[in-house]
Amino acid sequence: MAKRSDEEEVKVLGFWVSPFVLRVQWALKLKGVDYDYVEEDIWGGKSALLLNSNPVYKKVPVLVHNGKPVVESLLILEYIDETWTHPGHRDSILPTDPYERAMVRFWAKFAEEKVLYGGYRAMCLSGEEQLNAANSVAESLEFLEGAVRGKKFFGGENIGYLDIALGWLAYMLEVWEEVGSMKIMNANKFPCLATWMKSFVNHPFIKDSLPPRDKMVHYFEERRKVLASK
Repeated sequence: MAKRSDEEEVKVLGFWVSPFVLRVQWALKLKGVDYDYVEEDIWGGKSALLLNSNPVYKKVPVLVHNGKPVVESLLILEYIDETWTHPGHRDSILPTDPYERAMVRFWAKFAEEKVLYGGYRAMCLSGEEQLNAANSVAESLEFLEGAVRGKKFFGGENIGYLDIALGWLAYMLEVWEEVGSMKIMNANKFPCLATWMKSFVNHPFIKDSLPPRDKMVHYFEERRKVLASK
């Protein structure tokens, strides 16, 4: 990755399995921005740096750029895109056309609310409740299938903002399916989405930065037990 100057400080406060944190790391890698990563113990005791940097929500990710914190992953993606635009860094990950920018923001928000939160919820449920939740997520995937049809990535030939925002889907949904003993993603029903998933996880900037699958399975099994007990 491109090295930052001695005067520039870039830190990412994160948690190893958080899809929101991974978004930020992927964007920085694609932009060629070097950064320091600080792992947070979000369940055992959050650091003073995290609490001071994000006193409102007290959660990761936080991007700290020259002492100034930026929070909320989708906002951080836009900040990264607008900040590192000088020669030596990748072109914009957001579309240049205003309408297209509005559309990728819409789909990012839609996928987060309907697929990410819905898929996690389905993993934690059982019986008919789980089936209904899983079916709801699958219905939402139909819209994403249409959005990526005819493209290698949502951003076209290259990974863009929406690919980064949805990147968790390419590797984490399968883990949730295993942990919850359910099936949401059907490659025959969503062939374009399945092809995108393979292209995304095999991208040089992505494949070496994915959390270990067995470690993810164990983590989410434990989270499911905790949530089920409540």
